[in-house]
Amino acid sequence: MAEDSDAERTEPASSKRLEEARNKGQIPRSQELATFSILMVGIIALIKLGPELLQTLKIIFITELTFNRATIADPNQMLLHFMSSSRKALLACLPIILPCALIAIITPVLVGGWLFTLDALAPNFSRMNPLSGLGRMFTLKSVVNMVKTILKSSLIGGVAAWVLWDERAQFLQLITMPLDVGMPFMWDMVQHTLLLVVSSLAILAAIDAPYQLWDYYKGLRMTKEEVKQEGKDAEGSAEVKGKIRQLQHEAARKRMMSEIPKANVIVTNPTHYAVALQYTEAMRAPKVLAKGAFLLAERIIELGKEHKVAVIRTPPFARALYHHAELGAEIPAALYTAAAEVLAYIYQLKHWQNYGGDEPNLADELPVPSELDPGGEA
Repeated sequence: MAEDSDAERTEPASSKRLEEARNKGQIPRSQELATFSILMVGIIALIKLGPELLQTLKIIFITELTFNRATIADPNQMLLHFMSSSRKALLACLPIILPCALIAIITPVLVGGWLFTLDALAPNFSRMNPLSGLGRMFTLKSVVNMVKTILKSSLIGGVAAWVLWDERAQFLQLITMPLDVGMPFMWDMVQHTLLLVVSSLAILAAIDAPYQLWDYYKGLRMTKEEVKQEGKDAEGSAEVKGKIRQLQHEAARKRMMSEIPKANVIVTNPTHYAVALQYTEAMRAPKVLAKGAFLLAERIIELGKEHKVAVIRTPPFARALYHHAELGAEIPAALYTAAAEVLAYIYQLKHWQNYGGDEPNLADELPVPSELDPGGEA
């Protein structure tokens, strides 16, 4: 499809797509860098430890391949003798094997990072499709791999041929040298040749590692439509989000309405706004238990009356609380004085209802800052 063509894939891979690729075992790897690193470490270890290794193996061959009559006559003794010599030879080679094994693990991590997954081992029957296999033979990646193989062969062969031709005179001198002199001389020439040949692979590694990273991220690029769809999937559809918000609002409203019986007073506009306040001696300031406008305000007032919560008409104070006080939080400090007068009036009103005396009166205008009630609009 046109939307899936490389020309349409202009957007870098998202973190989600990169994570999915890693989970499937798809990470960048440079085979040329790994080959160069292992060979170079192995040759350096062989050059440094070669003489000692040779001497150790020589001693093993001399001692372990010397048999007495009893050993030759007993097959079990021969087997134990062979196992002992093999173990000693392996231990002698470990100083060379271990660095190569370690660099074989470290080098891939430098390019694609550490990854352990079993997804790559899962059977994939689509790979058994011959048509798909033929299609992969004519992709850009297969062409690049073929070019790398030709370049590698040409480079290694060319460097080796050049070194051998340049040192042909030294090789011819080996014929006239005694064995004890010729062997060290030949070993030096072999070291020199191997170092030059393996060093030539550094050119391929320097090209292949950046290319593999570029090709990996290029293969995971996304179209603009895929980016949009992924964003929608991550955030959820508008309908689902709207439904979630609706359920959250309903749950919050139920919790709010259940708190109204604990209120000391409900201040109203009288019909546009209603705010339920609670205050106890343990509180630093009155707290807003519920607030609402229009139909919700009417429901707050009705519920308050059902639970015998005092409802008083204080339009400026109610508007200021509705607009500037957070649900479940203390009221603003600028409204402390007005709240104190309202609560004092409620306490006096209850005392008058219980014990009689002079009926208390609430001030017609409470000390509400004008900036908290601009214009007094409904």
